[in-house]
Amino acid sequence: MCRFDRISSVSNAAENMKSAQSKSPLIDDPTSWIQRLSPRRQEIIRQVLKNPREYVLLSVRSAAERLSTDPATMVRIIQKMGFESYRAFQNYLHDLSIANATSLDGMQAHSNGDAKTPDHLQAMLEQDFKNLNAIRNTLDVNKIAMVAKRIHSAKRILVVGGDLAASLVHYIEHHLTVIGLPVYSATTNGRSTHISRLFGKGDLVIAISFRRGLRQTVEALKRARENGAYCIGITGTYVSPIARFTDEFFVASVDSESFLDSYVAPSALVNLILVACANYDREATLIRLREAAKEQREGFRWYELST
Repeated sequence: MCRFDRISSVSNAAENMKSAQSKSPLIDDPTSWIQRLSPRRQEIIRQVLKNPREYVLLSVRSAAERLSTDPATMVRIIQKMGFESYRAFQNYLHDLSIANATSLDGMQAHSNGDAKTPDHLQAMLEQDFKNLNAIRNTLDVNKIAMVAKRIHSAKRILVVGGDLAASLVHYIEHHLTVIGLPVYSATTNGRSTHISRLFGKGDLVIAISFRRGLRQTVEALKRARENGAYCIGITGTYVSPIARFTDEFFVASVDSESFLDSYVAPSALVNLILVACANYDREATLIRLREAAKEQREGFRWYELST
């Protein structure tokens, strides 16, 4: 495990996710943090926020020394920004580092050049389990049930996301369609731009994006929310813009020990939401599934096995 990853643990992930889901004031408008500071102190802290990986593991004394200031000033800056402690600020830097991570960062996570392929596979499995455990340890079934109720009561549902998140968008759209809900999807820039203008009061939008947040998804989300739509987000960290611009959001880590993002945890979260939706009006769902079952048994789409 690399030095950066040592600060990450299931307990830290759970702490950050709980902070996110309680709508901490620090999520609302990050630019306001900096504006609270004097120009000199703004200059100091911008160096940290621009390169969070370089500071996330440093003690307050070491960070202050690198920034040519003193520990007391460093603590005052952090408190002025709204953090309760330097440790809370480190947790924020950790999530900020994850949000800004690239495929190269993931591939270089293991500094041991002698590691064999089975070692990398084992590390990947362990990270997947960690991501799943973070959801398990912070799962609020009442919140998921509330989201299912919101989805059922919406006039229309829009699921928006691009790039790799498009797979989750189509997955949600398919299953909500099967149980008879009025759902639409947007996975391209043009469609996200135009369809989000049509969603407003009485509608519900589910936005999915990880890392820094895909621009087309964030802007579609903001547009729909400004129109009055109720917005739900699925993202990877509480510093994501998806968290900032939604009414409710869920955090499912995509941390990985390789060049790819791990969608194990987001997929599990999506399944929980879909199961909640299916059981919210169970009788109506069973009626739809009986109709679907006939097609699944006899439909022309399916290859007929020899008997």
